[in-house]
Amino acid sequence: MGTKSNLGVGQIACVLGTDESEVKRVALMRSGEMTPPGSGDFGCEVISGAADNVGDAVERIERTIEALLTFPFFGGEKLVWFKNVSFLVDDVTGRSQAVTDGLAKLGGILSEGIPAGTRFLLSATGADKRKSFYKGLIKLGKVEVYDKVDASKAGWEREASVLVQECAREVGLRVRGEALELLTLFTGGDRRVIGNELEKLDIYLGAGEREVGVELVRQLVPLSRAGIVFELGNALAERNLTRSLGLLDQLLFQGESAIGILLVAIIPTVRNLLMAKDLVMRHRLSRPMQAFDFGRTLERLGEEATAHLPRKKDGTLNTYALGIAAMHVQRYEIGELREAMDACLSANLQLVSSGGEAEVVLSQLLVRLIAP
Repeated sequence: MGTKSNLGVGQIACVLGTDESEVKRVALMRSGEMTPPGSGDFGCEVISGAADNVGDAVERIERTIEALLTFPFFGGEKLVWFKNVSFLVDDVTGRSQAVTDGLAKLGGILSEGIPAGTRFLLSATGADKRKSFYKGLIKLGKVEVYDKVDASKAGWEREASVLVQECAREVGLRVRGEALELLTLFTGGDRRVIGNELEKLDIYLGAGEREVGVELVRQLVPLSRAGIVFELGNALAERNLTRSLGLLDQLLFQGESAIGILLVAIIPTVRNLLMAKDLVMRHRLSRPMQAFDFGRTLERLGEEATAHLPRKKDGTLNTYALGIAAMHVQRYEIGELREAMDACLSANLQLVSSGGEAEVVLSQLLVRLIAP
């Protein structure tokens, strides 16, 4: 019989999260690090954690426990990899009492100590962080969490920008300021897309300049529909007529409806510029260096000063959109923005009632809004 371990460094590791591709990549890397060198076929025992029902889940937990308590062949070392566990989430299988009891038993064995020559790796795409098993894992070993950025939640842009910066550092690139904001929005917080686009930028820049600029992002990173909509609003805020008309042509060429472009890209931008201009003038706010910073400025103003601002479905302010507007309000006078709202209303009526040619109506609107 061997001795029990007192949870030595690196003996227990977990890779979890909703970002399936990243979880699988990192877990494979950790398995290579934790498998004893020169151990051959006996060095890594893999138990699949993908279960279709409660019975499957319980059976896989029991197999994992058995593997942990079985000492390595010939007194050597081994890795037990509980791979792609599917029942740590809050679903019917994960909530069942049999699975909960099984995980509690597994957690107890890990807590009491597994054989000194045994290492344990668990990987799962998703885990309910409220469960006692998850909380126990954090205390027992190294837990790495790789969750997808949820673009439907308020403030996702900041979380996604941090991810872009982390991925950029891994390949030795610097992405800051407006280039960071553009790359964040163009890639939507998707780690795989971010990695692909950074690889492209890395190859283009070569061994020389390692700073990713705004124009380079615009040249090399493809624009999705959402990206073009954002860029049209950005160009309008920057008072860049040539770029605005070019982006309008792209959207119309892709089959986007004129009324949709007006309601999703143009009117929200003008409205945000007007509200940001009013806030800046009324409270003597300084121009934010980055759009993300404006949210903290609005928090300091208090609820009374921001009660009139429109809210998202979850009740929070779209501080990022207001932040972009605040960065550019010096380009417009308050009177121009009030007239711009009237011009948007007129364009809306033209598109809906008179059947005016869409491209002509929107092009004339952009000229009227942007031209001094």
